[in-house]
Amino acid sequence: MKRVVLLVVFVAFAVPAVAQAQSAAPAGDPVSAGLRGSFDTICRYLTGSAEKMPEANYAFKPTPEVMSFGELLGHVANTHFSYCSRVKGEKNPNDGNDIQKKTSKAEIQKGLADSIAYCSAVHKEMTDAKALEPLPPPATPPAAPAGQAPAAQTPPPPPQPKLARLMGNLTHDWEHYGNIVTYLRIKGLVPPSSEPRR
Repeated sequence: MKRVVLLVVFVAFAVPAVAQAQSAAPAGDPVSAGLRGSFDTICRYLTGSAEKMPEANYAFKPTPEVMSFGELLGHVANTHFSYCSRVKGEKNPNDGNDIQKKTSKAEIQKGLADSIAYCSAVHKEMTDAKALEPLPPPATPPAAPAGQAPAAQTPPPPPQPKLARLMGNLTHDWEHYGNIVTYLRIKGLVPPSSEPRR
């Protein structure tokens, strides 16, 4: 009889506690929602930086060894297409259009906007379950021509989840935004992330 009473008391207290914990938990897909939020934020900063810098300074390099401001933005745009096409499991839709080699502000801004739209669509469709799915394997190298020995092949790396590519893209964006901040500051411009909050 004591066991039955204890069980009833346990259930009476446990059920409301579990219900309260579930209502306090974040809504579904918190990981993919967090990634999407971070991607939206960094894209606002990148777009704002592209707008702030005068076109005359798109060729600016703090030292000769580094990328120019425009090349940095183009590089980020190229990488968006590369990372997000891999997550989608499709051919890079921007192949043959190297945005890093563009020189006009308008071309670079368009390339950046297109790359953001492409990756934003990937993030919009992402769920936590999809983020844990393995990436499709990369394309296999072409076979050696007849009469030649095949190139030495290394074993393929273990499959990574799509989450790894999405995180890699974000890390890359934030890393280069750090560079962009320096370029803007050298030119006397306030980076978007340092502007007063409204």
